[in-house]
Amino acid sequence: MLRLVALILLALLLALGVKLWAGDWGLREIARLQGQIAMQKAENAKLKQRNDALAADVEDLRNGKDAIEERARTELGLIKPDEIFYQVVDPDPAVKKNDGH
Repeated sequence: MLRLVALILLALLLALGVKLWAGDWGLREIARLQGQIAMQKAENAKLKQRNDALAADVEDLRNGKDAIEERARTELGLIKPDEIFYQVVDPDPAVKKNDGH
């Protein structure tokens, strides 16, 4: 009788061990989910940094004329009435210079 109880308890222990390692909420699944959480936290940190930079840009545009002027100059190419505009054009890399060779 004692052997039968010990055998049943051993079988239950083995079944629980298998469930722990390979079940739906086993250790492998938990490790996989923890990896996904770490990746999502890294992505969230990047997005928060981007949002903070955009919020700072919005605040600059709301409060200062310097930021608006800088945007107008860089994005729209606007210049002040008393300024002279010079455009520097890089030579086309497809056109080769004749070195005489």
